Amino acid sequence: MDTHAPILEFDPDRVAIVNPETSRPGSSLPPRAVLCFFRDVLERLAGEGKLEIIGELGSEMGSNPIYRLETQGESLTVIHPGVGAPLAAGFLEEIIALGARRLIACGGCGVLDEKIAVGHPVVLTGAVRDEGTSYHYLPPGREVLASPQAVVALEGALQHSGLDYRIGKSWTTDGLYRETPGKRARRMAEGCIVVEMEAAAFFAVAEYRGVSLGQVVYGGDLVVPNAWDKRDWVQRHGTRELLFWLAVEACASMTLY
Repeated sequence: MDTHAPILEFDPDRVAIVNPETSRPGSSLPPRAVLCFFRDVLERLAGEGKLEIIGELGSEMGSNPIYRLETQGESLTVIHPGVGAPLAAGFLEEIIALGARRLIACGGCGVLDEKIAVGHPVVLTGAVRDEGTSYHYLPPGREVLASPQAVVALEGALQHSGLDYRIGKSWTTDGLYRETPGKRARRMAEGCIVVEMEAAAFFAVAEYRGVSLGQVVYGGDLVVPNAWDKRDWVQRHGTRELLFWLAVEACASMTLY
């Protein structure tokens, strides 16, 4: 009997039983895409006529709109990528199959470093792979990196805005209720400053599919032993929309070839 963990059994075969390009034949999307975790922002902008629904992604939770954004002479795809690595990676796969090639994700995160204030932007350089999805795309390993082109684009947009920001590594985990003090200490020792649930999967899918993807997050709840603080991070509506537009600027600046 094989005693190795199944998650370590990476299979490099590029032909799966079900492939994303077979589920949506005959469609195409603008090659630049923003993956925005802020449903409140997307619904508000759609209501104002700034986002046009051009399609949908589906799951058992229902329809998830695909939007088009026209900005500075560019057309961008915009979606909410779902929550958690498996769903987010699946939606990412589908929009890549539809033509997305340069992608920026924006969302929130838990904060491991107490010096990161609520609302403070953080550009992710990579992520510790403490989730399961990335292991189906890359051989077993501890970390996966963001696309360098996307990191440069995000830094450029933030510098242009004049906002202070941090740059660093994230801890991606599937177990939001298993972020123990011991794990937090180990992740911080290896350089993680924030924690979230999707970045490692995003970066792994992007590397596997040969596209460029980066992610910017803003400081949310404070993940500190014996002093967890929600900090009302989801109520920061202005910060959320600002981060969306920074992601749009970064995405629009990325060269396609």
